[in-house]
Amino acid sequence: MRALNAGDTIVTTGLVLQELLQGFSGPKDRRLIEDRFAALPLLVPDRQDHSDAADLRNHCRRHGVRIGTIDALLAQLCIRHDLVMLTTDKDFQSLAKHIPLPLWRA
Repeated sequence: MRALNAGDTIVTTGLVLQELLQGFSGPKDRRLIEDRFAALPLLVPDRQDHSDAADLRNHCRRHGVRIGTIDALLAQLCIRHDLVMLTTDKDFQSLAKHIPLPLWRA
């Protein structure tokens, strides 16, 4: 909320929207999520993003950090577009020690 109130530009991906919708049940929750996300621009990964995300995932694995396919792609999108990742997922803190992924701090 602070980032929004500060006027920061916030973007998301269809991947994040999908994960949130899969985690909630009921039409009321679905509409609420869809309504709130409708205001955010969507980043759409291209072929190079997928290739670079695979390289990123392999790099992290060689350094003992396991990262899922979706998380690797989200991190790659942030890197490519010079974005700060807004997340509560602690896995990204480990990841950021091995790649140039800026994380938003409260």
